[in-house]
Amino acid sequence: MKKYLLGLIVIALVACNSNDNRSDAYGNFEATEITVSSEANGKILEFNINEGQKINKGFYVGVIDTIDLVLKKKQLINMQKAVASKTLDLSAQIDVFLQQKKNTLINKKRLEKLFKGGAATQKQLDDINGAINLIDKKIKSVKVKTVSINDEIAALDKQIAQMEQAIEKCFIKNPVNGTVLSKYVNSGEIAMFGKPLYKIANLNEMKLKVYISGDQLPNIKLGQEVEVIIDKDKKTNYKLEGKVSWIASSAEFTPKTIQTKKERVNQVYAVKVIVKNDGLLKIGMPGEVNFK
Repeated sequence: MKKYLLGLIVIALVACNSNDNRSDAYGNFEATEITVSSEANGKILEFNINEGQKINKGFYVGVIDTIDLVLKKKQLINMQKAVASKTLDLSAQIDVFLQQKKNTLINKKRLEKLFKGGAATQKQLDDINGAINLIDKKIKSVKVKTVSINDEIAALDKQIAQMEQAIEKCFIKNPVNGTVLSKYVNSGEIAMFGKPLYKIANLNEMKLKVYISGDQLPNIKLGQEVEVIIDKDKKTNYKLEGKVSWIASSAEFTPKTIQTKKERVNQVYAVKVIVKNDGLLKIGMPGEVNFK
């Protein structure tokens, strides 16, 4: 009888220890994945990445054929030069009209003296004033043409800038530091605007998304340090340090694949924990959290 009771006590202690050793929350690791898409149309001339490769922000990934865009840019530059040459002609015309006005004003002063002396008529004076007004109108007309041509040059400037931007987009540059997860195209293929080229994620820091019950929520805060556990083998674990980076503002129903501290709780809150990754952590790997 004593042996029987002793056995029950041992079993009870083991069960208690088993329950105490359960973690506070469970989930899976994830990373912010970025799908880099093409910003241009054309044949991919170079594509210099491989899956699993670590690349930095600004890394030159490849290039899409730019010949058509370069030719269009040269055409716009030539058009701009042709339009700009018109301003030289108009400037010369204004110089001629100004000289004519200067000469006419000199003649007007002479005529006014003659008119005072009775040697010139009112009609002659009216005619020379009319000639001066006509020259002024011609100068004004040429200036209006000059403004129109300058507007045309400015419009071509914008078109050239747009073409340069389009050419720049043909050179594929990596937007963030990270590891290439998937590669969707190769050199020689045709790229279309918006077509996915590759997927990248920064794996130096991983996020463990776990679910907690409403009872646990009051004891958790942003920036809180926690213990993160991952499997080492069938019997042992790795223990890592993590920090709470996000807490859901509203509850959701418990995912089928997620265990919680109290399985009877139907609604839970999602929490994300940032963990430094030295290469052990992988996307989708399960993990556990103990809140300190």
